[in-house]
Amino acid sequence: MHAQPAQPAQPVRQSVPDTLEQRLAACIACHAPKDTQGTSAGGVYFPRIAGKPAGYLYNQLVNFREGRRQYPLMTWMVSHLPDPYLHEIADYFAGQHPPVPAPPPARESAAVLARGEQLVRRGDTALKVPACVACHGERLLGVAPAIPGLLNLPRDYVNAQFGAWRNGVRQAHLPDCMATIAARLAPSDVSAISAWLASQPTPADARPAARAAKPLPLACGSAP
Repeated sequence: MHAQPAQPAQPVRQSVPDTLEQRLAACIACHAPKDTQGTSAGGVYFPRIAGKPAGYLYNQLVNFREGRRQYPLMTWMVSHLPDPYLHEIADYFAGQHPPVPAPPPARESAAVLARGEQLVRRGDTALKVPACVACHGERLLGVAPAIPGLLNLPRDYVNAQFGAWRNGVRQAHLPDCMATIAARLAPSDVSAISAWLASQPTPADARPAARAAKPLPLACGSAP
């Protein structure tokens, strides 16, 4: 008698948990998992979004969906998602507060960093540019519900966003205050701001402020 040929083993089916975190794995792949120690899993052009105000994150998802921000991958991912789901995504990431690593050493000169700190903390009246802290909070951690923090962002990402505002690739609801500010800043000023911000440590208790301490210096359609 001839032995019967061995039957191939049946593949073991593994169920994937239907959780929001599992469904957002594509987002986490670029914007860093919640337990990461790095600045971003996606590299220097991808910001960490954990802990940003939910209103800000929701606004950005809508902006990608409706074409006010231009990035094909993001547009493709959100183009068919309804508002309630975008709110759910924004709330999820707003509730994540992973450890933040120390910033890399600054490579710029002391003069460049001093100019960056001046613009961030005091602005420039001659250019009609308000201080970054006037909108983004004295601790630069953002203000609920819709103003993002500026710490722990890659320098190149900040530079790219200023360029996008200046070139009209990134837009917001009118009046678009950041487009106005970007148009008033020289490239050297943008570089100084991004360099100084990237060199600042993020506090361990980093959370957006509950409300703005003072009225905003410019009207912003995305932060009424």
